[in-house]
Amino acid sequence: MKYLSLTKDELRSEIASLSAQIEAFKAQRLNLTMARGIPCAEQLDLSMGMNDVLASREDFFTADGRDCRTYVATLFDGVPELRRLFAEVFEVPEEYILIGGNSSLNMIYDTMARIMLFGLPGGDGPWFGKKVKFLCPAPGYDRHFKILETLGIEMITVNMLADGPDMDVVEEAVKDPDVRGLICVPKYSNPTGVVFSDEVVRRLAAMKTAAPDFRIIWDNAYAIHYVYEEQHLANIFELCREYGTEDRVFYFSSTSKITFPGNGVAFMAMSPANTKWMMPALKTQSIGPDKLNQLRHVKFFGTAEKMMEHMGLHAQIMRRRFDVVNEVFSQGLAPYGIGEWGNPKGGYFFSLNLPDGTAKKTFELCGQLGVVLTDVGATYPYGVDPRDCNLRIAPTFPKPEELRKAMEVLCVCARLAYAEKLLAE
Repeated sequence: MKYLSLTKDELRSEIASLSAQIEAFKAQRLNLTMARGIPCAEQLDLSMGMNDVLASREDFFTADGRDCRTYVATLFDGVPELRRLFAEVFEVPEEYILIGGNSSLNMIYDTMARIMLFGLPGGDGPWFGKKVKFLCPAPGYDRHFKILETLGIEMITVNMLADGPDMDVVEEAVKDPDVRGLICVPKYSNPTGVVFSDEVVRRLAAMKTAAPDFRIIWDNAYAIHYVYEEQHLANIFELCREYGTEDRVFYFSSTSKITFPGNGVAFMAMSPANTKWMMPALKTQSIGPDKLNQLRHVKFFGTAEKMMEHMGLHAQIMRRRFDVVNEVFSQGLAPYGIGEWGNPKGGYFFSLNLPDGTAKKTFELCGQLGVVLTDVGATYPYGVDPRDCNLRIAPTFPKPEELRKAMEVLCVCARLAYAEKLLAE
């Protein structure tokens, strides 16, 4: 029953039926929150053993004998064993890696703030006080947009396609010297689940930019977070070295959703020139992050193989929830000619595109029924979805049976919003 084919009388009948279902949901007094991509308790339980790995005095030392219980100035860039582990797992050169605290988002903010204050190698000085623009593939990550907005950087929306950002638009935009960068999640993107294609990554590495200090914030937060099957992402550092542009990339990731979000380990990777630029400011800011937590992660995982086995356990838990979303949307939206959700293979989200002009209404109806979703517009710069069509679905935290109920509610609300829109046209 495609809604577009219904007569006005048929739409009125459908609206009456959906309104009755809405009233039935109200009587259930639901309280289901899906606003953020939060690991569920089952996922957190996978890492409980990490609390027991520092059991004896010897466990507090690095393999080469340095005591991590105190200040260790020679470990400013991180415990060597963990740098080697991250280098293997995330396929970046060990010497490029700088380990930080628990939050890669914090490292991104600090990096952007340093650029504003001090400028970059090869640039024209600090960005502060200049007109600075950044390209923002969207739907994208709301926290990225908030960082840029807070720093006074103008955001330019670039449509996210099935293989990454629209590169024709990107390559045209970077001819403007005020366009200083691009910020993105390149693998299992938040929220679309898109994995940038080899061609997109190559074009990002190869493109000519008017700004000599153009930077890509490569937030590879979900690099190993597959759900159904591991997907390939081209190695951006290898491609940038091929084109002589490796200074272009600041690479970030963390274990925030691999172990414990509040007690994970974040890192950034960058070229030698960027490292030389970064280190003086870092050494002024801090003596160094939590090296005992770094040791916990090294001793808990041990090897890259063990770390990927751990991710396989995450995938089993996530898959049950992704299956629920795909099943309910296939039954509750698709037959009515409503909704595109991309069928992501990994990451933490679904990006649901509803008919234009119906996302806000759907969001409001869901909220009235006790189903809390990410704010409409959050996936676009300045919180404005120009088509009013996108909802970010975060399915990880609820139990599968709770998730099923929430998705059933969403489907009814989306159908009602669309049927009422069609009737009003």
